[in-house]
Amino acid sequence: MSRCALDEQAFRCCCQLLLQQSEQLRDGWSWEQVQGSEEGYLKKTVLRSVVADSSPALKQKGAASDSESRVSTHSILEPQREQSRQPVLAACFHADGTDEDDDAVCTLSEGSSRVLQYEYHVLYSCSYSAPVLYFRAFTLEGRSLTLEEVWGSVHPNFKHRLQNSPLNTITQQEHPLLGQPFFMLHPCRTEEFLRPVLQGPQEQHRPVNYVLSWLSVVGPVVGLDVPLKYCTQLQQSGCSHTEAAPTLLQT
Repeated sequence: MSRCALDEQAFRCCCQLLLQQSEQLRDGWSWEQVQGSEEGYLKKTVLRSVVADSSPALKQKGAASDSESRVSTHSILEPQREQSRQPVLAACFHADGTDEDDDAVCTLSEGSSRVLQYEYHVLYSCSYSAPVLYFRAFTLEGRSLTLEEVWGSVHPNFKHRLQNSPLNTITQQEHPLLGQPFFMLHPCRTEEFLRPVLQGPQEQHRPVNYVLSWLSVVGPVVGLDVPLKYCTQLQQSGCSHTEAAPTLLQT
């Protein structure tokens, strides 16, 4: 097995350590077990303030712009709203501070921002021997974002690189465990970009959490930040993916 590949047992060990650290840091990660199955995944839900991107390439639906032609769209289905998800109330305001009508849609001008709810899932891919980041996003009124809107929320620092890397970009696919449409970051080049990240700690025999290292690289692309305090804790007690303990996550 490649030094940068990850088997499922090591994946669960790394997830267990990440969950322990998350609990100490109150970072909000949890382990979700699929009912009637041994499968599971990491989950975190956050609220993000996103600046509206009103560039012409994102406004012209169906136009053959560079940004749209380079983003793979395997599905145009919207994620179904979960029955158990608690509604989040929010109001839109005019410039003069008055409330919009309940059924009104907020119109955002360039440079304005809105709060969105992001739900992130980390799953293991047997095909790529690597973790995969799935996510979906909603407005506070409960409307799911389209791929075009998600693309518009990507920070400019990452957008150019994604546009020029069609095999390492945001796609829309069915969640392999839930059977619902989710967005995902394609994992085909995970080993390639993670090799230099892991090489140093491995050569120096320092503890390294594969999932945490991977997440710190791919997470910020879609607004998921990893606090630096994780690295501080990892120096004290780690779980290297090459020396994974047999302990599995329990519900």
